[in-house]
Parts: sequence; structure tokens; C-alpha cells
Amino acid sequence: MDCGTASHGALLAAAPLAGRRPRLLPLSPPPSTPSIQIRNRLYSMSLLPLRKARCMGRREASLASNYTQTSEFADLDWENLGFGLVQTDYMYTTKCGPDGNFDKGGMVPFGPIEMNPASGVLNYGQGLFEGLKAYRKTDGSILLFRPMENAMRMQTGAERMCMPAPPVEQFVDAVKQTVLANKRWVPPTGKGSLYIRPLLVGSGAVLGLAPAPEYTFLIFASPVGNYFKEGLAPINLIVEDKFHRATPGGTGGVKTIGNYASVLMAQKIAKEKGYSDVLYLDAVEKKYLEEVSSCNIFVVKGNVISTPAIKGTILPGITRKSIIDVALSKGFQVEERLVSVDELLDADEVFCTGTAVVVSPVGSITYQGKRIEYAGNQGVGAVSRQLYTSLTSVQMGQVEDPMGWTVQLN
Repeated sequence: MDCGTASHGALLAAAPLAGRRPRLLPLSPPPSTPSIQIRNRLYSMSLLPLRKARCMGRREASLASNYTQTSEFADLDWENLGFGLVQTDYMYTTKCGPDGNFDKGGMVPFGPIEMNPASGVLNYGQGLFEGLKAYRKTDGSILLFRPMENAMRMQTGAERMCMPAPPVEQFVDAVKQTVLANKRWVPPTGKGSLYIRPLLVGSGAVLGLAPAPEYTFLIFASPVGNYFKEGLAPINLIVEDKFHRATPGGTGGVKTIGNYASVLMAQKIAKEKGYSDVLYLDAVEKKYLEEVSSCNIFVVKGNVISTPAIKGTILPGITRKSIIDVALSKGFQVEERLVSVDELLDADEVFCTGTAVVVSPVGSITYQGKRIEYAGNQGVGAVSRQLYTSLTSVQMGQVEDPMGWTVQLN
């Protein structure tokens, strides 16, 4: 699951970062500032089906293959890479009409997209997103981590939101194209990862509550470092018992865009008080753990690792699923069940999981004015460290992948 990564950069491009000096590759946008007419033409290309865009010079999968011939890195300060939007070169885009079938799609220059003010996503929030990562191995090859899981989760979310979704094969192929087209932005080994953001939005105009008549599926990417500036260091959470992230029968179990805007207020208040993030309780009993703003939560007691069960109000995180499998393979007992907030008082360790954070150990949790601290090796518990190391070693290709989770691109 992706920790707090949804907002800026999803539909509008941010300003270029200060000091960024990317070297141009073949097929990159021209170094001189294009005219307004040319820029409008480039941006409008993302709105056309592939058959129309070809006559305007759009390059599709062959564009990505050109990038496989170079190992050049973008000119970034890789030693101090944070978690935020860095504009890369290209994004993938395709559209789907009333027939429910997506065009083949292809790569276009990264930039703003045109959106009808009456679009379904802008008016009624009909949109989903995903998050996954690509890692560079020491031999220069690139690994994706479980992209099919993201594709299938998007299909589940699309069904809940009355949207068509691209087939699994098209989703995974589009992710591969996006990574290869932006290969020079994949950080050097051990310096970070390329965060990949697929989006599915109701782009067609609709006035009156109804599914949009047209949908856009696009993918952009950004190199990222640690989500929390502390890295693998303990974070401090506060339990929220007034605001709630999700309710039974709602959309808490799918990755719809509205789930993330609703947590911003509580998160803002928490950060103003010095906390890293918010831990939410269930909306009915108000005593069972659900999740952090955008991370799943785990509680460790002895050899038992407990995590809230997936019952429609918690996102089925892909990292959550992976950590459960890793923990079982290490001999831990894993329980998916109702986890009471009172269990935090007696826990040995607590940690969060998500695509952005991977594993984030919790140093303290404050609940109703009482602060519970969790000690460990330099503030990181032994179980949290073991699971983090085991999973990231697979993601980065440092050890064998017995589960078959990684996909090598080249």
C-alpha cells in the first residue's frame, strides 16, 4: 500500500526542480521552448486514440526500446533523493470509450493533460490509482515488484467504482513501457527506486451523477528516496478516535482517490503536533485498529505478528500481503483478525507496511494522552528489521526470489 503518495503530480505536472540539469536523449522534447501551438499539440496528443496520434508523430512501444540501449543516469543528486515528484521524460496514456475497450496506447512526453471541467473524476471523484516500484540491480538491469498484483487490484477497484479497467496484460505492459522510456531516472543501486503511478480516471464529461462516458488510463513515474525522512528509523503515531478513514460498506477497501483526501485534515493536525502520521480506529466500535493514513499496521508480541483482517474498510496492501508471506517463511505465526487498540499497550513492536515505506518501524504511539514507546536495536525492533531486510533484498535482486515476485525488464 502506498503511504501518502497520491496528491501532487497525479494530473498536473509540477514545476521543474531547481538545479536539475537533465541531459537530452534521442526522442526527448526539443531543448528550446516550443511555441504555444506546438505545446498544445503535444499535450492534446495524449487525448487521442493511438491510431490518430500516430499520424501526428507519436512514438509507441518502439520509443521505450530505444532507452534500453543506454545506461545513462539523469543529472540528479542521488545521494539526497527525497520522496516527491521529479519530472521524468515520458508517460503512458490510453483511453476507453463506451464499449469498455482500451486502445493500445503508447508513450507521450510527460506534461499536463487536458481535462473537461465536466469530467467524472473532477465532479464525482470517479478515479483510482496504484503505486509500485522499479529497482536497479548492480548489473544495471531493472526489476519490477509484483506488477500483476497492482493490475488485479485496480480491476477490483474499478468494479466497485463502476469503471472499466485495462486487462492485466495491458496494465503490466504499460508499466514496462513507462519504466524503459524513463530508464535514466531509475536510481543507482541502493539510492532509491522509481515510483510508478498508474491512474484510472473518468475523463468523459457528465453532468448528473452517472458513470463517465470515457476513461483515461495513464502512468507516470518519479525517482524517490525514503518516504519518511528518517528512513528505516522509528516513526511516531497518534491514534485518531474522532475522524475515521472508512466505514463498513464504503470504499475503504479499494484504492479510490477520495480515500486519501479525507485523511488530510487529521494528518495535518497530527504533524503540527510533531507526529509522523495517524493511526485510525474502526468507525463502529472505535476500538479496533484499521490502518495508518496510507499504510497497513502490524503488532508484534513474541513470535506472533497480528494485523487487522481485510473486511472492506482496509486496503489489501501488496506489501502487507508480501510481508505476511515473508513472516510465515521465517517461522512467525501471523494472525489476521480484529486487533484491539489496547493490544498496543503490551506489544513488543509495531510496524507499518506500504509500497512507499516498505516497512516502517513505529517508535511510539500516543492514545488518549498516553504515549507508548517501543524500544529495539537503535529504535528499530529486531522483527521489523528482519522483515524489512528480507523483503528489500528480494525487491532489489540481492538474493534469490523464491516466491517469483520480481519481473526483470532487461
